[in-house]
Amino acid sequence: MFGWLFHLGLDAFIVSAFLAGIRRSTGLTPALSQVPNKDIRQLLRSYLEVGEYAYDFAVVILGRSSYFERKH
Repeated sequence: MFGWLFHLGLDAFIVSAFLAGIRRSTGLTPALSQVPNKDIRQLLRSYLEVGEYAYDFAVVILGRSSYFERKH
């Protein structure tokens, strides 16, 4: 049971980071204004913020690595 919940949480975390990457590279983001329930909308907004944090963290860590380089 614990392994299944951990796996589900990790998958949700990865999807959130993936959505943050799409937002950063294309500007596309989920239309949260179409969610009718205010509490669920806030929950989804918080979920997407976790992905933004994960994306920023990965960029910092990979930016410090000698195995990656920036190309403009």
